[in-house]
Amino acid sequence: MATVYDTWHKTHPRPTDKPCREHKGKYPTADHGKGKRWQVRYRDPSGEQRKLNFARRADADAEASRLDNDLNRGAYIDPTLGKETFREVGERWRASAVHGSSTVERVDRALRLHIYPILGDGAIAGFKTSEIQAWVKDRSKILAPSTLRVHYSYVTAIFRVAELDRQIPFNPTKGVKLPPPPRKEIVPLAVEVVAALVDAAPGWYRMLLLLAAASGLRQGELFGLELAHINFKRGTVQVKQQVVGPDRGEPYLAPPKTHESYRTVPVAKPAMDALAAHLEKYPARRVDIEDRTDPRPSKWKRRKALLVFTNERGEAIRRAAWASVWETLVRVADKALRKQYEGALKSWERRGRPADAEPTLRQVPDDATMHDLRHFYASVLIKHRESVKTVQKRLGHAKPSITLNTYTHLWPDEEDTTRAAIEAAFSAVPSLTLSGMRT
Repeated sequence: MATVYDTWHKTHPRPTDKPCREHKGKYPTADHGKGKRWQVRYRDPSGEQRKLNFARRADADAEASRLDNDLNRGAYIDPTLGKETFREVGERWRASAVHGSSTVERVDRALRLHIYPILGDGAIAGFKTSEIQAWVKDRSKILAPSTLRVHYSYVTAIFRVAELDRQIPFNPTKGVKLPPPPRKEIVPLAVEVVAALVDAAPGWYRMLLLLAAASGLRQGELFGLELAHINFKRGTVQVKQQVVGPDRGEPYLAPPKTHESYRTVPVAKPAMDALAAHLEKYPARRVDIEDRTDPRPSKWKRRKALLVFTNERGEAIRRAAWASVWETLVRVADKALRKQYEGALKSWERRGRPADAEPTLRQVPDDATMHDLRHFYASVLIKHRESVKTVQKRLGHAKPSITLNTYTHLWPDEEDTTRAAIEAAFSAVPSLTLSGMRT
């Protein structure tokens, strides 16, 4: 039970004590006139005595009542625990969270660049919803809506840890509004653009781009592809690992993105033949790299991985370095595509400019990345009427809903097929046909 004490006056004065000159009927303590007069004393659930001081009796009474209520309901929050900083709670969350290797890198980058610099030094119990909303508004000027949502999920998770550990009475992220996600439909690269990108690549990278377009493998999965993962007899490529390139430190081998990302992908014979020719000219290289494909850190080890694709120095390809390579490929490809267009335009003009044959200038989209080769692969499967389940399995998506949400607009209209299906069903039951209704 919380009790309010007057620290300026004695509860049980002795007969020899002199009365207080300022407060009638009271007997002063040695602390009279020092600090806040009213003190709330109580014992927390562990039995430890706690003390809180207030200048006004009304405030002390209100706090004592609140504490009694919280203690009786089992909702007591230790005020000293709330003094831990957001950064300290965040590090506890990061240490205990189960994340894949690529997620670990994304979390580190988000905390280091966008979360800790703004929220890190604040007491975990001191945040208001309005402050989190202000952080969202500030970061929305820099981050894309989809990226901001991911970063916000980390902030929410950290406050959730504090809430479960009874450091805060409520989660200040509740009620925060995020910018609406963009509704941008994926526009697959034209086959001419894909060809131009492949042709623009130096020899040791050309097959990397071709296989990306022919298999739909993610960038990290291609970087981590080993010779043992290729079955030329069956015409398949196995995805068993990926290369993760952290912002700081050396690249390492890690498990694929999700459980469903472990897969065997059939590859068209022309692409497999090109891969065989590539390996004759650019044999797989043994790269000394740390293997973290086992989720248990005690099992991590360095080994010589026989990587199919490496940089020009025979090293594992780094994500940051590849971004620079990609920029060069785009410039070279755009130049080649413009030259093709100019040649086609002159030919079209010589033929009298037929209305249905005017050439189109194709360029690599400004925001294109290597991931667009994966979208190209998916679009080809969809164009040839592969099912959602098949496309999901080939891409290694965790759920069919991810495939649908990403590519629904690419599936061809089945209106004619569905009409024929219903007509066939109705024809089998005379009462459902027009002639049957007339009778």
